[in-house]
Amino acid sequence: MGQPQHKLLTAEDYFTSTDETRWELIDGEFWDMAAAPVILHQLVSSRVEVTLSNRMEERRKRRMDDGDPPYPCVLLRAPVDVRLGDITVVQPDVLIVCDPAKLANGKYVTGAPDMVMEVLSASTAKKDRRVKLRVYQAAGVPEYLILDPYGKTVERYLLEGGQYVLPPETLGVEDEIELKALPGVRIALTDWFLED
Repeated sequence: MGQPQHKLLTAEDYFTSTDETRWELIDGEFWDMAAAPVILHQLVSSRVEVTLSNRMEERRKRRMDDGDPPYPCVLLRAPVDVRLGDITVVQPDVLIVCDPAKLANGKYVTGAPDMVMEVLSASTAKKDRRVKLRVYQAAGVPEYLILDPYGKTVERYLLEGGQYVLPPETLGVEDEIELKALPGVRIALTDWFLED
């Protein structure tokens, strides 16, 4: 005798839901978002957002001064929905999208962002390192960063041939990073982490 099958949810179910709680849809399954993030998570997320925003604005101005076409990338921060298919909608902590068509509906991102960052917390670490790693790889996210605010490290996964290169590059407080979406711009990771 077969086992009972439950109905997979769709992106349409997600977007038409009247549920007030924050949740994500991963491979048709409901994933409850943890309670509000702890203060350290929010402080680090804010530092990342400010740093990236400043660097992206500098790049935008430099391109304008050089007479180059406008810099197309935008920075977004949770909560923002990212539809990665018919049965997956996630809310990364920080993301960069360089294709204006992916923002055209004005409600959510359609398709893989150019960079996704998840800031770890105790309640989401396993999901970010396993489930979301698999989801972002399958969706074709070129660059996935996992920032650990406690260990003060960044794991950087780069997509090559449809797979993330393993092991990931692991960077610490003393390192710099140049994001694929921000070529030529080096960011000191001391800008992202809080001092002890």
